[in-house]
Amino acid sequence: MTAAEHGTGPGPLCLVTGATGYIGGRLVPELLDAGYRVRCLARSPGRLRDHPWAGRAEVVRGDVTDPASVAAALDGVDVAYYLVHALGKGRGFEETDRAAARAFGERARAAGVRRVVYLGGLTPAGVPERELSPHLRSRAEVGRILLDSGVPTTVLRAAVVIGSGSASFEMLRHLTERLPVMVTPRWVHTRIQPVAVRDVLRALVGSAAMPEDVSRAFDIGGPDVLTYRDMMVRYAAVAGLPRRVIVPVPVLTPGLSSHWVGLVTPVPAGIARPLTESLRHEVVCREHDIAHHVPDPPGHPIGFDEAVRLALKRVREAEVATRWSSASVPGAPSDPLPTDPDWAGGSLYTDVRERTVDASRASLWQVIEGIGGENGWYSFPLAWTVRGLLDRLTGGVGLRRGRRDAARLRAGDSLDFWRVEEIERNHLLRLRAEMRLPGLAWLEMYAETDGAGRTRYRQRALFHPHGLLGHLYWWAVAPFHAVVFGGMARNIARTAERAGPAPDSPELYT
Repeated sequence: MTAAEHGTGPGPLCLVTGATGYIGGRLVPELLDAGYRVRCLARSPGRLRDHPWAGRAEVVRGDVTDPASVAAALDGVDVAYYLVHALGKGRGFEETDRAAARAFGERARAAGVRRVVYLGGLTPAGVPERELSPHLRSRAEVGRILLDSGVPTTVLRAAVVIGSGSASFEMLRHLTERLPVMVTPRWVHTRIQPVAVRDVLRALVGSAAMPEDVSRAFDIGGPDVLTYRDMMVRYAAVAGLPRRVIVPVPVLTPGLSSHWVGLVTPVPAGIARPLTESLRHEVVCREHDIAHHVPDPPGHPIGFDEAVRLALKRVREAEVATRWSSASVPGAPSDPLPTDPDWAGGSLYTDVRERTVDASRASLWQVIEGIGGENGWYSFPLAWTVRGLLDRLTGGVGLRRGRRDAARLRAGDSLDFWRVEEIERNHLLRLRAEMRLPGLAWLEMYAETDGAGRTRYRQRALFHPHGLLGHLYWWAVAPFHAVVFGGMARNIARTAERAGPAPDSPELYT
């Protein structure tokens, strides 16, 4: 691999924080294609290894809340992209955002970074900051901190981002498609200026080349100013759905709205709340000065209807590059499964199932990699549905996140209420649980060949309890393991046997 192929060629070096997230994961290839070198800062670098661009970018381990790792990552950087936010409740997340932004700005100035680029939220005109939602207020504060850092900074402020896999688009899509008659909150009459994700990425890439005397915020939006009701009506028209009946009512507060959205769409209440809170006030661009520095090419900014068409085309063709769920879930475990069999971290409960499969290893792997989403979990569907619903009701992600791709998985993908922690093609799929649990949980599925040349399926569920409640939880659900995990192993094997031969892969023998 040449230096240029590894992101160390002659072009300016860009640091991208939040590369495992929705925007960051799409920005990296855009920067590479524009001739920039790219370094990604990630808490879990392994989550980026299966991206199509992984071999062209440098990835370093670190966290924006760790000043030492930020300083190391900024060494030699020309342009630094700040694309991270804390998600949570109460004042804690605002202080985390504040401290991280301040440290990032200080380290960027010390490293001689030429420019910082930040993507924040569009704030309503004439509304005191104290009346904004905590999340929108925090994003505005982060922008000010970076602008005051002493490093020339571009702050891009966007409202609703329309693109395949974005949280805003998924919320709009599922509300409109699932509810032909809707009782909605009052914010459906709030005016919004949505922007296509392609125009957001164009502005982000173009900002890297701004002259040093430019340090300010820019509003970015599409050509259409619509109410949320207009957006649902126009989405239905573009998607070929019958006209929707929308009845707004005054009783749905932002909190109730977020739970309503959480029950109807894949977006959980914890993420839906900042989205719905930001819709209480009108968010419309007050200027389009970005065009002086990043000129609009023909056909841009992209209109709402065209942005929806492009997003739906990506969804239907299973070409969604990143999704809102690409980012880590607040409070979810981030440490990988310990590999030491004599792990000193405490109790580790396991449930192991093995079966001989009358099918090729390739056929078995095809079933393993296709698990979840529309294919389900191969055992006791009602139990999985109930567990997903309970998770949603307690503020978790539930089962509705589905899959990014119907056939292929990559490290870091969200998969219903799991996250792909490790994947060794044609051998191992390890999932880490992101549902609400009193402990840490993993599910491993193996496609193997035994000493007699027969295909073997091995499945291992692991649980590390937190406190007494964790131990009680394991023993409370243990009686159901034979049905859930035993049924899963049996049905995965049967599905592989019924599927017939799958094409062998050279990876099977490497």
